[in-house]
Amino acid sequence: MSGPSPFGGFGGNNPLEYLLGDLLKLMSTNAPVQWDLARQLAHTVASDGQPEPNVDPIERIRLEELARVAELHVSDATGLNTSTTGGLVSISALSRSEWAWHTLDAWRPLFETLAKAIHPASPDAPPPTVEDHPGFAQLMGSLGQVMGPTLLGLQVGSALGHLARRAMGPYVLPIPRPRSDELGLVASNISSFANDWSLPVDDVRLWVCLSELTHHSVLGRPHVRRRLEELLSAYVGGFRPDTAALEELLRGLDPTDPAAIQAAMGDPAALLGERATPEQTLVAGQIEALVVVLEGYADHVTDLVGSRLIASYGSLAEAMRRQRVDRDPGEAMIEQLVGMDMGQDRFDQGTVFVRGVIDRAGPDALARLWESSTTLPTPAEVGAPGLWLARIDLPTRPGPEDQSAS
Repeated sequence: MSGPSPFGGFGGNNPLEYLLGDLLKLMSTNAPVQWDLARQLAHTVASDGQPEPNVDPIERIRLEELARVAELHVSDATGLNTSTTGGLVSISALSRSEWAWHTLDAWRPLFETLAKAIHPASPDAPPPTVEDHPGFAQLMGSLGQVMGPTLLGLQVGSALGHLARRAMGPYVLPIPRPRSDELGLVASNISSFANDWSLPVDDVRLWVCLSELTHHSVLGRPHVRRRLEELLSAYVGGFRPDTAALEELLRGLDPTDPAAIQAAMGDPAALLGERATPEQTLVAGQIEALVVVLEGYADHVTDLVGSRLIASYGSLAEAMRRQRVDRDPGEAMIEQLVGMDMGQDRFDQGTVFVRGVIDRAGPDALARLWESSTTLPTPAEVGAPGLWLARIDLPTRPGPEDQSAS
């Protein structure tokens, strides 16, 4: 489960230098995660430690205008209601650190489930204090209770901060958020992407609105949201870390040395263990099946609508796909935490599935994907769309022979 460190690679500064000067006090908490530390670190990493300007009102207005256009076209293309509350979807133009804070709050239940799995504590036992354990070595004796919330706060905060530096909207990873029709878009990341790829900024804004609203429409379906939440909770709740290995890693660690802490904590395997359990592997396959099809469907809708509305669509779509290949350390770390693998091959799988359905039963058959919990594709069906069509009893046209389920 090892991966790139989410702590390095910004501005030449180490945010831990600013946040870990009083590490022992941070360890005294009743919370399953050191949320204050996570929030501070997310802000520092997202903003590169610099003040963030307010979003230009003109950018806000333009995003809202383009979102109205996108909403009409997504509703028409999907047949789904883009609203989850019965009202209109609203757009908030966020800074990077604001996006990180909103996301930390939205994903908090998932992180709390993870925290309880990796450091279960007795509800009657108060957290150890610095006075109880004056030395760092003595604190190791209460490792699960003392270090767990702090380490997870470090990893979550850093990962979300890095993710905020490239996220354009709430569904950079297809993780359900609390029921709401407010979509937060990161204006500076949208503008930077347009500038980096020499694309018209309004074209990028419209593409982001199309993609985010498609994800929002699907994840707003109660049975889709419920199924994905259940799977994600089962995965993160299934971690069984090796406490002895973590104690060995931390033996002799100087809590006043940010570089040493970065080296020790930068790898999720330090906290979660080297490999998933058999139960997690099974759940991960089910998560993958749902996410692969969701991403393939979102790409299909965005391509269908965007190719008609966006003049630079060919160049823009290629630029977006290239960005997926160059994943951020924070993105990779969150994927490891929640059992998602969002490499380009997964997106390709989704594209092949969607094309297979269209080839065999026509584009209208895609509407059946999100009809009910029983029509969600299984892992075996993702590689064989004909099996899915047969199970939901849709007539098919002659088409390429389905792959055998592996």
